[in-house]
Amino acid sequence: MDLNRASREELLAVITQQQTVIAEQQTIIRCLQGRVAQLEGRLTKGGPKGMPGLKPKRAKQSQPKKGRKRRPRGFGRVRCSAPTERAVHAVDHCPECNTRLLGGSVKHRREVIDIPLQPVRVTEHVFIERECPLCRERLIPQEALNGVVVGKQRLGINLVSLMATLREEGRLPFRTIQWYLETFHQLHLSVGAIVAAVQRVGEVGQSAAQAVLDRIRDSAVVSADETGWREDGENGYAWTFSTASERYFVRRGRNKEVVDEVLGEEFDGVLVSDFYAAYNHYPGLHQRCWTHLLRDIHELKELYPEDVGLQRWAGDVHEIYKQAKDFSDPDERGRLKAQRDFESRLLGLCQPFLEDQTAAQRRLCGRISRFLPELFVFVAYPEVPADNNGAERSLRHLVTSRKISGGTRSPDGTTAKMILATLFGTWRAQGINPFLSCRQLLISP
Repeated sequence: MDLNRASREELLAVITQQQTVIAEQQTIIRCLQGRVAQLEGRLTKGGPKGMPGLKPKRAKQSQPKKGRKRRPRGFGRVRCSAPTERAVHAVDHCPECNTRLLGGSVKHRREVIDIPLQPVRVTEHVFIERECPLCRERLIPQEALNGVVVGKQRLGINLVSLMATLREEGRLPFRTIQWYLETFHQLHLSVGAIVAAVQRVGEVGQSAAQAVLDRIRDSAVVSADETGWREDGENGYAWTFSTASERYFVRRGRNKEVVDEVLGEEFDGVLVSDFYAAYNHYPGLHQRCWTHLLRDIHELKELYPEDVGLQRWAGDVHEIYKQAKDFSDPDERGRLKAQRDFESRLLGLCQPFLEDQTAAQRRLCGRISRFLPELFVFVAYPEVPADNNGAERSLRHLVTSRKISGGTRSPDGTTAKMILATLFGTWRAQGINPFLSCRQLLISP
C-alpha cells in the first residue's frame, strides 16, 4: 500500500493492525523476561554444585553517576594540516583494454609520518685574500659566524644545542649521545669532543645562570634543599634554591655558609626548608616543611602500632595541620591571629610529652616546640607553601642524572653541570622548549 496516497480509513486500519502486533510482542517479551529470571534463580541458588561460573551476583550499591570530564581538546588522531610532500597514486591505463585514463576523483587518503635519515652537513667557509691594485694592501674578510658557531670550535650551534639537550633534558650518557650521532647522522665524534662541547655551553651560560640567581634573591619566597653529588669519587652536596619559575643549583659542602653564599645579605624573603640544621641560622621568616614532619610522625606510628595515646596524638596533630591548610582570611591581622592560635593549639598537644621520658613522641614534640614559630608561617602569608616539595621536585632531575652518571670527574665538569642544571631546570619550570632556548643562548649569549 502506498501510504502517501492512502485514504483516511486505510491509514486507520494500518494503525489498528500495528497496535495489535505491538501488544502481542510486548506480551511475548514479558513472558521471556520471566522465564529468564526463573533460570537465573535456579542457577544461582539451586544449581549443580561445583559448576564453574555459577557465583551469586552481589547487589550493586547505587552510586551517584559522575559527569564526564571534558578534555581541553580532542586526543584522537589529527591529520596534519600542511603535509610536507604529496604523492599521487593513480592507474594510468586500463588493465583490460589498455586505454589511457584521464581525470578522476579522490577515493581516499592515507597519511604517512616519518623522519628523514639525513647525514650531517659540513660547510667549509673559505676566506679569500685579495690585493688592492692601487695601494697593494692585502684584504681578508672578517669571520662573521656568530649565529653559526660558538668561538673557534668547529661544531655548529644546532649540533651543540642538540648534544646539550640530550645530555640535560634526556639525561643520556655521553657514549649514548655518541652512538646517536653516528647512527642517525653519520657523524663520529669522540666522547671527549662531546664533553668539551657540553662544557662550552656551561661556560657561555654563566651570565644567564647568574641572572637566575639574581631573580631568586629578589623573590619573596625561596625553597631550598640538598642532595648528594660526587666529584671524582669524593662526596659533596648539590644544593637547589628555587621558586615557582626559577631553579638554581650549586655544589658545595653541607654547611650553613652555603645558604649565606647563595641568598646573599640582601635577601629578606621567606625561606622554605626541611629541619636540617644548616638552615637554622637564617634570621628572616622561615617555613619548615610539614611533609617531613608528618612523614616522621607516620613512621613513629608504624614503629609503635599498639600505643593508643601515640595514635590519638598523631591524629590530633594532623587535624590541626588540615585546619591550618583550609584556613583563609583576606585580612592580614586575622591571619596573624590564626597563626598564633594554631601554634598555641599545637604546643598544647605537645606540652604533656616534653618531659615524659617514656613517651614515644617526646623527641618529635621537642622538635615541634623548638620550631613552633616556623610551622604556621603559611597561614599568615598565603603565598608561602607549607612544604618544600617544590625544591625536592627540582632536585629530581639531578638525582636521576646522578644515578646514571655517578657524578662528575672534575671541578670544571661540576661547574658546567650545575650551570646547565640551572638553565635547563629554569626553562623546564617555565615551560620553554629547552633546545630552542639553548640555541638562542649560543646565538646571543
